[in-house]
Amino acid sequence: MDRLPVDRTRVLIMGAAGRDFHVFATCYRDDPTTEVVAFTATQIPGIADRTFPADLAGPFYPEGIPILAEERLEELIAERGVDLVVFAYSDVSHETVMHHASRVLAAGADFTLAGPARTMLSSAKPVVSICAVRTGAGKSGVSRRVWELLRDAGVHGVDIRHPMPYRDLSRMRVERYASLDDLDRLGVTIEEREEYEHLIELGATVFAGVDYEAILRAAEEEADVIIWDGGNNDMPFIRPDLEIVVLDPHRAGHERLYHPGEANFLRADVLVINKVDTAGESAVRALTDAAARHNPDATVVHTASTILADDPAALEGARVLVVEDGPTVTHGGMGYGAGAIAARRHGAAGLVDPRPYAAGSLTEVFAQNPHLTDVVPAMGYSPAQLADLEATIAATPADVVVVGTPIDLSRLVRIEQPTVRVTYGVADAGDPTLAGIVTRFIAEQGLAGTSGAGVA
Repeated sequence: MDRLPVDRTRVLIMGAAGRDFHVFATCYRDDPTTEVVAFTATQIPGIADRTFPADLAGPFYPEGIPILAEERLEELIAERGVDLVVFAYSDVSHETVMHHASRVLAAGADFTLAGPARTMLSSAKPVVSICAVRTGAGKSGVSRRVWELLRDAGVHGVDIRHPMPYRDLSRMRVERYASLDDLDRLGVTIEEREEYEHLIELGATVFAGVDYEAILRAAEEEADVIIWDGGNNDMPFIRPDLEIVVLDPHRAGHERLYHPGEANFLRADVLVINKVDTAGESAVRALTDAAARHNPDATVVHTASTILADDPAALEGARVLVVEDGPTVTHGGMGYGAGAIAARRHGAAGLVDPRPYAAGSLTEVFAQNPHLTDVVPAMGYSPAQLADLEATIAATPADVVVVGTPIDLSRLVRIEQPTVRVTYGVADAGDPTLAGIVTRFIAEQGLAGTSGAGVA
């Protein structure tokens, strides 16, 4: 290896075990003029105080790169002589981003964001990206619907999911999930299951991990079309030929208040206003007007959020404990999700407040999310946290537990009370439609009748 410059720019990347690693790989890993001295971590339990491993960091980093708590930001800037701080995580308010920028500037470093032009990878296959302006907007349902529409047209889509590298990073470099056994064998977290399981049950193959260049090349071996399935409200890692972004009328106005959701909103080819069946007409109209004003070239599609309970009669008159999708109700900021909607729709006597019965780490989750009063988030980033979730459910005096996550929670925790599983998806609710959008994409890309052409 050639001798490195003495005056390398010293960089710190602020992240949450996702975009931060991708920004490093695409912008800094092979740059001899910069040295990434640390990552900081937030949002996800157990991410800090690890090391980004040398085998992923490359030859300039033979000892890897430390991952440290964001709370130490100013201290790290001073101790490590940081010149530049790169902000690289998602689903935070614009105000929060600038508060972080102010901390960095006050500590004496520069502050920047790495944009999509520098960080998106190019694919040899057509790409559909599905992102959102906020966590919990219904992106997963749209991703599932797009995969189904491609399948029904004889086109083989392979899903590449936004990173959730919460386990051994080296072993997670490239991961392929094609069965529920793969999820069990690799010991994925609840959050990973919530994103993978519903697609695998349809017959889809999902790729994820840490090294997205390698992940993309592996997926291309099997795919006619790559589906980028974005996490939180992050921007796509892969350059799309069709960019779909999901909006939530229950949080109208958030499309211009959160980072990088607003960038997605302004970039989109297609804006999907989801949940039009449960939102007020004025909120849907506000989003439609915002789209016309700020992204007039985008096609606007309306979809309904289909919510189905497998035993609705069990909910009538019952005291219900609702377990909701974790990210939606934590950093997504929603006070409820599909489970609570289903319970109320089918006549539950009331939703039991789980906070007095919270066990272990769940007490801290509720303290950090004071808006959660009627539901418990499905938290399970570690076996210990899964045990806390199980204990919280067991201690809560409820007649029925509603499982409003996209997964079969009973595979992971024991639930003694009767359960009702709630599933959800999307359905076209007007014209133009998702079906029409995908049909046009297939024709434009010359994909009709190609299914299996890319399968190894």
